[in-house]
Amino acid sequence: MSGHSKWSSIKHKKAARDAKRGKVFTKLIKEITIAARLGGGDPGANPRLRTAIAAAKAQSMPNDNIDRAVKKGTGELGGGALEEISYEGYGPGGVAIIADVLSDNRNRVVAELRHMFSRHGGNLGEAGCVAWMFKKRGVISIEKGAAEEDKLIELALEAGADDVTSDADGYQVLTAPENFSAVREALERAGIAIANAEITKFPENTVKVSGHAAEQVLKLMEELEDHDDVQGVSANFDIEDEVMAQFSAA
Repeated sequence: MSGHSKWSSIKHKKAARDAKRGKVFTKLIKEITIAARLGGGDPGANPRLRTAIAAAKAQSMPNDNIDRAVKKGTGELGGGALEEISYEGYGPGGVAIIADVLSDNRNRVVAELRHMFSRHGGNLGEAGCVAWMFKKRGVISIEKGAAEEDKLIELALEAGADDVTSDADGYQVLTAPENFSAVREALERAGIAIANAEITKFPENTVKVSGHAAEQVLKLMEELEDHDDVQGVSANFDIEDEVMAQFSAA
């Protein structure tokens, strides 16, 4: 699996801790709001909103919270105007990083992210400096034991998935963004429990990082993910499984 995929596994293992601090709900509410603002409040006609609501329900978000977030997005309820921005830069070892942000204060966020990059041996770059290294893909994560591998692969590919990868923790079904909803729904109809499903920026190739640089990259990734306004982080690092496991256990 790529470093990006391994990072996704670590991120979801730490989701319970983040949920206790309310960070997961904060990020999900922002995503629902912006999705409703951009594509309307009907999940049936708005794939991004449908995905955001499914993610919120997977985290047991109450329906009232979801409804309020949708109404804020459609303008039925008041709320601060959120801006969708992607910030790009380089981490230690030349690792390309993109942080996708939803914020009502662009100046504050860019200053905070620049400080994070600098503190961990990286630097924030200009728009477009690394975006060309990434491609949007749907990623559906399934825990080992939730599905029989051959059946999962057959179902996923028949529904339009591009590939199914696996590691010790589970499987990842990769799709084109336009096929993401159809593949997820096919797996759900088959009774396969989905641990996480998202459309994210996937690296086209990776950079091997080790030693102190690997530590710095992972600390930078965690700090970026932990920022209230950062919705998601993509990077093209490739770090040894042992290092990733140690970081995950910390």
